[in-house]
Amino acid sequence: MSAFELKNLNDCLEKHLPPDELKEVKRILYGVEEDQTLELPTSAKDIAEQNGFDIKGYRFTAREEQTRKRRIVRVGAIQNSIVIPTTAPIEKQREAIWNKVKTMIKAAAEAGCNIVCTQEAWTMPFAFCTREKFPWCEFAEEAENGPTTKMLAELAKAYNMVIIHSILERDMEHGETIWNTAVVISNSGRYLGKHRKNHIPRVGDFNESTYYMEGNTGHPVFETEFGKLAVNICYGRHHPQNWMMFGLNGAEIVFNPSATIGRLSEPLWSIEARNAAIANSYFTVPINRVGTEQFPNEYTSGDGNKAHKEFGPFYGSSYVAAPDGSRTPSLSRDKDGLLVVELDLNLCRQMKDFWGFRMTQRVPLYAESFKKASEHDFKPQIIKET
Repeated sequence: MSAFELKNLNDCLEKHLPPDELKEVKRILYGVEEDQTLELPTSAKDIAEQNGFDIKGYRFTAREEQTRKRRIVRVGAIQNSIVIPTTAPIEKQREAIWNKVKTMIKAAAEAGCNIVCTQEAWTMPFAFCTREKFPWCEFAEEAENGPTTKMLAELAKAYNMVIIHSILERDMEHGETIWNTAVVISNSGRYLGKHRKNHIPRVGDFNESTYYMEGNTGHPVFETEFGKLAVNICYGRHHPQNWMMFGLNGAEIVFNPSATIGRLSEPLWSIEARNAAIANSYFTVPINRVGTEQFPNEYTSGDGNKAHKEFGPFYGSSYVAAPDGSRTPSLSRDKDGLLVVELDLNLCRQMKDFWGFRMTQRVPLYAESFKKASEHDFKPQIIKET
């Protein structure tokens, strides 16, 4: 499958359903009673139109409180395709992607975003399908002092914006090893920290353990002017305990920069991050790249089919989910896009108070069970008739 016939589910609904039915379908599908559209500035929409990417705006509200002011934050999620062929020189490929995304970040600034996050490994094609080390390892760079972080640090300071970006990291202090890493830059333009991908896929064409292994940074939460943020990188969204630990550490927004393809994970995509938002009483922001990427050499998928050069298509569909179970419509399945969503972070505590999930979580019970399950002589707790 190299192209999508259905470009955007929400657009399809709006095209074919009468208004009354559409409102009820959106209530059931998205969990919202009222229109959640956020009107965006003309300047931001003009940048999007002139540069050929979609821009959509939505909002989540919370109950007005007597003892706390509203905590309004705008987040931006960027999904994009690569720009020039994968056979071009590394520096030119990266520069072309930089230029595209810098323009999208400018639109996010015009739209009033306080936090922006890129997709997984945004500076490069997702070449891990090939299993080839060269030239793809040349995309790796230092997290704190690499060229991408330095470039984005200038934008973060200029726009008073926290920027989260996901790169192939070169760890110069530990044997020049490679990691899949998310870097957090504060709105002051300073490097705040990083998180390395906890769970590495070994499924289909995702041969990532050829390049890097499971991360060693735990589940850090970054306290910023605009809230407590965490980053659950790609495949980690399939692991509920990974989401849970970011919640235990106090996250209010968890970003999920991803790169995943149709026919593999799309049925899971709209469920996992939304479920995590509900279970952990925080906002989630899953972001997926778009496009089909072609590589110079054929590779096989280990599935008996012929060798091929194309990887994808990545199905985009970035969205935001709220702790009350509601969510925004998704961005396009095949087009570059910027999703701008206004959040009231007070909703996190309100949902903790309403549902009591954190209070009834029984962490000690599960900690004891996990300890038993990790031991070599573990026996499942199964009761049988004798």
